[in-house]
Amino acid sequence: MSVTKMQDKLAVNKYDIDNDVHILIDEDICSRCEHHRCIYACPADCYTLENEHITYSYEGCLECGSCRIACDKGSVKWILPRPGFGVCFVYG
Repeated sequence: MSVTKMQDKLAVNKYDIDNDVHILIDEDICSRCEHHRCIYACPADCYTLENEHITYSYEGCLECGSCRIACDKGSVKWILPRPGFGVCFVYG
């Protein structure tokens, strides 16, 4: 029996990248955050912490909103991408 890894499934999703970013992060709030829950909540690993600074790559976002829910500081502002853009799950 073959076990499929999450990264293998994510690799077959189709993304139509929107240059209008659908997630905005308040870096001032993030810099004061002691736990950075968004890093652990994102199933697509879009968030990384480098030198106490949060970076975000919206291109692989699954549009699940987990980061917005996990952030208890109100740093993540999240809206749906424009129609026709974003992730398409029919391939994965």
